[in-house]
Amino acid sequence: MYASVIVEIGVKAVDKTFDYKVPSEFTKNIKVGMRVKVPFGKMELEGFVLEIKDKIDSNYEVKEIISLVDTEPILTKEMLLMGDFIVESTLCSKISAYQAMLPKALKAKNKVSLNKKYDKYILLNKNNDEITLYINKCRYEKQKELLNKLLIEKEIKINAITSEITTLLKHELIKIEEREAYRYKVEKDVNYKEIILNEDQNKVVNKIIEHKNESKTFLLYGVTGSGKTEVYMNVIDSVLKDGKTAIMLVPEISLTPQIVKRFVNRFGDNVAILHSGLSDGEKYDEYRKIQQGIVKIVVGARSAIFAPLSNIGVIVIDEEHTNTYKQEDSNPRYNARDIALWRSKYHNCPVILGSATPSLESFARAGNHVYELLTLTKRPSNSILPIVHIVDMKEEVKKNNFIFSELLIDKINEKLNKHEQIILLLNRRGYSSMLTCSSCGHVEKCPRCDISLTYHKTSNMLRCHYCGYFKKKIDKCSNCGSTDIKDYGMGTQKLEEELKKLFPSANIIRMDMDTTSRKGAHAQIIKDFGEHKYDILVGTQMIAKGLDFPLVTLVGVMNADMSLSIPDFRSAERTFQLLSQVSGRAGRGDLKGEVIIQTYNNKHYSIVLAKDHNYLSFYKEEMSIRKKLNYPPYYFITLVNISCKDYELGFEHANKIGDYLKKNLEENTIVLGPTMANMFKINNIYHFQCIIKYRHDNKLKSILKILDERYKTENKVNVEINVEPTRL
Repeated sequence: MYASVIVEIGVKAVDKTFDYKVPSEFTKNIKVGMRVKVPFGKMELEGFVLEIKDKIDSNYEVKEIISLVDTEPILTKEMLLMGDFIVESTLCSKISAYQAMLPKALKAKNKVSLNKKYDKYILLNKNNDEITLYINKCRYEKQKELLNKLLIEKEIKINAITSEITTLLKHELIKIEEREAYRYKVEKDVNYKEIILNEDQNKVVNKIIEHKNESKTFLLYGVTGSGKTEVYMNVIDSVLKDGKTAIMLVPEISLTPQIVKRFVNRFGDNVAILHSGLSDGEKYDEYRKIQQGIVKIVVGARSAIFAPLSNIGVIVIDEEHTNTYKQEDSNPRYNARDIALWRSKYHNCPVILGSATPSLESFARAGNHVYELLTLTKRPSNSILPIVHIVDMKEEVKKNNFIFSELLIDKINEKLNKHEQIILLLNRRGYSSMLTCSSCGHVEKCPRCDISLTYHKTSNMLRCHYCGYFKKKIDKCSNCGSTDIKDYGMGTQKLEEELKKLFPSANIIRMDMDTTSRKGAHAQIIKDFGEHKYDILVGTQMIAKGLDFPLVTLVGVMNADMSLSIPDFRSAERTFQLLSQVSGRAGRGDLKGEVIIQTYNNKHYSIVLAKDHNYLSFYKEEMSIRKKLNYPPYYFITLVNISCKDYELGFEHANKIGDYLKKNLEENTIVLGPTMANMFKINNIYHFQCIIKYRHDNKLKSILKILDERYKTENKVNVEINVEPTRL
């Protein structure tokens, strides 16, 4: 018997299976999908068994498998097929496709040994009469106290074996049981009451349930606060009653605490959580709960789409427009939406894509009846959409108001006096965006990247947000030696500082990547703000979506046009989505909400239409521009990134690749470039790119595969192919 094994090795050229002989002692137990340890050259590596066969054609000596790592397959039949789909659709290596599906503890080449955690419980080992007789005769109070407690509670969790426990064990009056403990726990709210759906919500739920045994995609377009989460939970409740399972995806870790709480309140221990904020041990526990069928619902970020559930009844992608569902920075560059649609076909179940600001691609597909459009046009109960004010900061600067407009200051004071809460969004972390010498104009830049360093005041450090480089804040210009150093621009840290000066009695908390790096920080900040321990929440885009605080009546957006300056065809769409989403945090309870958008570009259609909550007009305006410029959804896009440590060599190969694409792709396909990438130099590596725009090109996939194969063995130049990138 032989096994074809794919090994974990960080060389693109080694993307194939290798045959190994199966020793006789393993033949009864070895299965496809298991991890095995095998000899590979002078190394011993772990790999996955992809095929078992009786004979092979081989001209070389076939080595034997060293050991079986698992007792049951880690990769199921569905996961193996899904791996094939990912390889075909993203042109990644097969091993990277499989690795993407697994938590760290189950990956091949895993160096971390994770053990199951167990809790100890003591229970009575005799009948009540015998226990009572012992209590009556016993002279030791601690023994009597423990036995009396056990008569009432039946079992007690213990952390240590005390002397009284040792004695009672010796007399065989009690026994110890070990039970597997799961490291991640969310307590259920005892005051939870299930929300009754309104007529519009019920219509949406019933429509989806009508098709719950079909592979069908629904786009749920509902205004912020319209109760989309309640719709999701009612559909999930229906499929659970059919004995099926469900996946619920959220775009950011920051959203998981509130969503998880709502799901645990509704479904109790039937929920597992998967996201990058968990420890390796917690991920391992949650994954095994799913694998063993202990839970039926998985809630998590992007990678939760790979959860090893069987018999899936529905897949939900909340805030479907968010670019975090696409993995951009490493292989495989998959989109969770595409995996969801594949699994929908595999399980014959619906997919729900929900958003108040759907991506143009999704809304266009709904218009073409590829997806079915469902709508929720108003908020339930007494809640209405907030009133939005646009403030022209060009006029405010004339009054020396550089950070806060007069209107925003007045409204913050008003809300504080009413004991209501405020959210302020600034989509840039750190204290200031750059340090500049006033004498010579020199900007302090990262030595490894083509970007200015961001000043972080609390640590007094200059940091690069791309490669992680940092150094102490300079007192003298590194170019001319002048001490006239000024910081320009503003990040969330500086905004928080300025707020404390203006509103000294207000309790202010900041939520960005700097304040949430510690485990559990997201959940703690959200919990504290929800309990009104703070009056003002300052944050980056992580506070813009999904959060629900009934006392928030004012949202302020600082530098609303910041994202418009990003050289990307989606910049207007992202600006509209961000403003609409963060505006939706205001007035979600019984209190009326207001939003103040501060901008230097108050006439831009994305800002004006966000003020009016007018998605449909924005969609029409943006679609007309996309059509003229041949961008999605009218054209598909593939990005070819060429990177090299040597500028000249990278430039040479980028031109060769650009010429090759132009000569070999179909006539109607557009190839732009090669050009320097928007972030040209990162960590001392130069990046060039070619953008391919196409409607239909039968040659494209084969040409890209040839290109990929050609550069698998090229050590000095790296080529990465990104199908349908979210940013250029």
